[in-house]
Amino acid sequence: MPRRAVILSGSLGMGHDVVSDVVSASLAGLGWQARTLDCMALLGPRASWAGDWVFRRLMARPGIFDGLHFAHLRTGSRLAAAMDRAATPRLVSALREVLAGEPADMIISVFAAGVSATAELAASGPPRTASPRPRPRTVVLCPDALPHATWVREGIDLFLVTSAPGAAAVRRYAPGARVAVVPPPVRPAFAHPPPRPAARSSLGVPADARCVLLMGGGWGLGPVEGAARALAAAGVHVLAVAGHNARLAARLRDLAGTSPLVHPYGFTPRIAELMSASDLVVTLPGALTCAEGRSVGRNLMLLDAMPGHGRENLQHELELGGAGACNPRPPEIAASVLAALDRPGPARPARPPGEWDQAFAAAMVSIGVGPEHQPGTAAGHPEAAGDVAAADPAAAGTRP
Repeated sequence: MPRRAVILSGSLGMGHDVVSDVVSASLAGLGWQARTLDCMALLGPRASWAGDWVFRRLMARPGIFDGLHFAHLRTGSRLAAAMDRAATPRLVSALREVLAGEPADMIISVFAAGVSATAELAASGPPRTASPRPRPRTVVLCPDALPHATWVREGIDLFLVTSAPGAAAVRRYAPGARVAVVPPPVRPAFAHPPPRPAARSSLGVPADARCVLLMGGGWGLGPVEGAARALAAAGVHVLAVAGHNARLAARLRDLAGTSPLVHPYGFTPRIAELMSASDLVVTLPGALTCAEGRSVGRNLMLLDAMPGHGRENLQHELELGGAGACNPRPPEIAASVLAALDRPGPARPARPPGEWDQAFAAAMVSIGVGPEHQPGTAAGHPEAAGDVAAADPAAAGTRP
């Protein structure tokens, strides 16, 4: 019987779902059968709608979101603990019901709200079944630069982070935690994008033109329309992506009708191709988007328009190099992009394909759930102290 894993994601934006897809594919390569559960859906329709509504309103009010993140989520204040307690019992109850019908050998949370539920389920043991089962292994994967307090709970077997500062952040809340530093998870398409000439030919971009990819995340946040207009007026081809923002997509199509240098897209699976065609990726500092751009070998221009964890991601990307930052106002975006395009410099090498899968497999082996281990064996027992060997240059604080 294949070993089974449950991945806890959350439908706030697209990042968590992307991570869960990558993890699911990696587990399949190790012989595991994985399914993804949406924590927001498990909370029930009313709570899910309320959570989405609150998060969107907070993102639209950067000062308030910054206050919540830095004064409460990062410090693990009473307010942060109360927010976590409000969701955890409902999630635990829903997960118990799901796992009673189809038990899991491992639970991996890629969503902060699922971490406490994961730890509580593991502490209380598996649901009663006809045949006894060992408790599931528990893993948390945080792709953001610095996990905040809600991401960390005692009793988790392994924390996966993407930098040495991320590992230190985990130990701020759980000093004895077992941590592995891994490369950011990226989809396979970004490891093997089409060559730039082919991508440009397919998209209708001249081979010798200046071209940027402009995005505002899955929700189409930030001044994408205004920035596209300003850049096109400066003679730059703009691959402008609206994501799931239907109103923005309509405005970009209208803009393209009067400005032939604007190439509008709504939600599209062609992001790897768009990145390959571009000279520069202009985007919010979402951890996964930045990792995908680096995988393709593109420099980044990051809009300082994502509060909270976005500020930490922005700082982290600047420290890695190959990235610039700009204020989220169209004239300033255009000025920063034009300056970046004019600066000479060698192209950044793409990250080698397969490094995520290798690091993930090594981390799984370390807790006894790799391809050569069976659940419950003593190898790599999670109670063993210490770190998993870091499999990414970020473990030393730098990247190539």
